[in-house]
Amino acid sequence: MAETVVQPSRSRDLDKLLLRPGNIIGNNFDPGQELRDDLAEYVKVLVVGAGGLGCELLKDLALSGFKNLEVIDMDTIEVTNLNRQFLFRFEDVGKPKAEVAAKRVMERISGVNIKPHYCRIEEKDIDFYSDFSIIVLGLDSIEARSYINAVACSFLEYDSDDKPRDETIKPLVDGGTEGFKGHARVIIPGVTPCFECTIWLFPPQVKFPLCTLAETPRTAAHCIEYAHLIKWDEVHSGKTFDPDDPEHMKWIYNEAVKRAELFGIPGVTFSLTQGVVKNIIPAIASTNAIVSAACALEALKITTGCSKTLSNYLTYNGAEGLHTKVTEFVRDKDCLVCGPGVLIELETTVTLQKFIDLLEKHPDLLLSKASVTCQGSSLYMQAPPVLEEMTRSNLNLPLFDLMGKTSRGTIHVTEVVKAFKTSSPSLSIPLKIRAVKAHPRPPEF
Repeated sequence: MAETVVQPSRSRDLDKLLLRPGNIIGNNFDPGQELRDDLAEYVKVLVVGAGGLGCELLKDLALSGFKNLEVIDMDTIEVTNLNRQFLFRFEDVGKPKAEVAAKRVMERISGVNIKPHYCRIEEKDIDFYSDFSIIVLGLDSIEARSYINAVACSFLEYDSDDKPRDETIKPLVDGGTEGFKGHARVIIPGVTPCFECTIWLFPPQVKFPLCTLAETPRTAAHCIEYAHLIKWDEVHSGKTFDPDDPEHMKWIYNEAVKRAELFGIPGVTFSLTQGVVKNIIPAIASTNAIVSAACALEALKITTGCSKTLSNYLTYNGAEGLHTKVTEFVRDKDCLVCGPGVLIELETTVTLQKFIDLLEKHPDLLLSKASVTCQGSSLYMQAPPVLEEMTRSNLNLPLFDLMGKTSRGTIHVTEVVKAFKTSSPSLSIPLKIRAVKAHPRPPEF
């Protein structure tokens, strides 16, 4: 019987990984041409961010056999991006990063399809993110990472033994760079630590005493923060400052220049203003390339099983020589974001409105104005207004009835967590609900 001839792909290295067995492979690895073809045809990858790291990620993923990619970024191209974001040219200044990056990669790599999204990540609904096999992050913001982490963990479901259901796991690969330093991490919700489990890894932003800013500024950063934290509120009472609004940033820069001239302080530039306000650390192109390569390889390992994945946090330091280290962090079993949930016992007569009120007083949650979903269905949504109106009638119904009269079940509540140590603007927290019979009232005399 003649052997089936496997046609080589454009990548000899990719064929070596996917077409032959190995000794350190994953549990689900089944080498062959079918695996390579399935990777190209069925696996959908979302790249979040199209900046210095995001450009590298799009290129590396497209060259690693992924043919169905989407990229989301809310920024437009600036002249200062051109030294390290290699997909952009001078004539692209002012255009959306996501659209130009997608176009440029598709021009250079045949057969790949990249769909761009020029918008904020929070403008996409939950169904948008559920459509992807894996999400790869190339972000420079803690808040954005925390948001995507919460979205990925919101898909996670646990069985009766508090074991994560494999079909509900949405893997994340997170990359980040700061000058000559960088990291790549693998987040398998319910298995490895999520972003909130290790939020302590990110140091707090440097803050200056207000008295220094107001009375004795000594550096350009002091002048910028004065305009940002003090002058803005004085002039624009009640108007929220948006660091992503070019007009807002230009106003801060102009005020910082006036402040610096008043005290004879040099060095205030528009790029420095952006860096101070947004806490941006200058990026190095070579660091982006190294971290992106690590992230793309981990994405390939997760989706194909061709090798065991990183366990689970890689750090790179190229400031003095070259140093890499892998650290295996432990998941926080009590994490409100990726954990199996908080157990709450409720009487069968408790209405949805009373349950939402109870969440505000729960010592571990302290949730305000929570939205509630159960098995993918919205029981009550605080926003947008049209959904609030559609689900408002459920507030007076018993939660027990809304959950299908089951004595045990899991629901998700979403809202800002006031007391929990997180930077996420919105968290989806699983709650395990156990229904109990109402206690009989004592007779009245």
